[in-house]
Amino acid sequence: MTRLLLHRRIADLPAAGWDALAGSQPFLRHAFLDAFEATGCVGEGTGWQPMHAALRDDAGVLLAAMPLYVKTHSYGEFVFDWAWAEASERAGIRYYPKALGAIPFSPVPGLRILASDNAHRATLLAAVIDACRDAGLSSLHVLFADEASLAAGDALGMHRRHAVQFHWHSAGERNFDDFLARMSHDKRKKIRQERRKVSAAGVSLRWLEGRDIGEADWAFFVRCYETTYALHRSTPYLTLDFFQQLGERLPEACVLVIAERAGNPIAASLMLRDDEALYGRYWGALEYIPCLHFEACYHQGIEYAIARRLKRFEGGAQGEHKLARGMDPVQTTSVHWLADPRLDAAVGRYLAREREGISQYVDELAEHRPFRD
Repeated sequence: MTRLLLHRRIADLPAAGWDALAGSQPFLRHAFLDAFEATGCVGEGTGWQPMHAALRDDAGVLLAAMPLYVKTHSYGEFVFDWAWAEASERAGIRYYPKALGAIPFSPVPGLRILASDNAHRATLLAAVIDACRDAGLSSLHVLFADEASLAAGDALGMHRRHAVQFHWHSAGERNFDDFLARMSHDKRKKIRQERRKVSAAGVSLRWLEGRDIGEADWAFFVRCYETTYALHRSTPYLTLDFFQQLGERLPEACVLVIAERAGNPIAASLMLRDDEALYGRYWGALEYIPCLHFEACYHQGIEYAIARRLKRFEGGAQGEHKLARGMDPVQTTSVHWLADPRLDAAVGRYLAREREGISQYVDELAEHRPFRD
């Protein structure tokens, strides 16, 4: 027999058991999720109430799990359902609170229902939907999911939703020049011009990894990160305490790019990594330098991934400008369950049209890849 338990803190779940199911991607690690909660970035007053799902057997062994949150808004998700919420409210159907199976503030594709086998994965998802229904939640959204989690959703009649990201994939390059050599003349020339502009401005860049990232480096990075939000008249989701915990608890995952001019740091870009991939996350600059954003966030990421023999660099959500800088369009997928039959039917019709449009969009983007092959 198995049973579903919902936990208001990831700390109530065994780290070793969770990580054994989660694999190596840093965003799914117990320590990463716990850092959000321990620093108050999610939890009381944030609109992100942890309700992590765990499927156990009679002996208490963890068979499957899912990072799960009860949400009272749709911020920090990167799969936008504001229009669904508005239409729902207009129809007299309450949309919030809803349930979200996702990594907070992280549009990174990967495992979402962690399980030792597909049967346990399916059992957990079905039990979570039943729990959402019993709790009066409007919906369940499992974002940026892997194929096994998507298949479990398909079996339960959940709706698939597609989106597009841009990822660089290794072709066995030995260095950045090898990468450029694969590109058409015009695209290669453009990237070299961008890099020269940064160099001509007197800017140099360096990588810091793991425990080489000190307290002063984290403090400087957060200044840059907060500046990005301030320029957009927004409030950052994460805090210095969170990033310091990240550096302390998952140092092997942290890569910090620091841009300097005349010996002074002026910009920073934070990326995370595992044994296969590098993930672009956050950036900011204290002064404007033409093309520095492209250099710190994209060119340096690809150069690092080549140097460390990683298979891919995920540049983050959205941004067609990444295509010209060597990243391929990649389709991501989420699955959605809505409790109200009227809303479920309307969303299903909408997503059928949207999926067709996304498929055509990906095909069009692929025709404009910058590579000669």
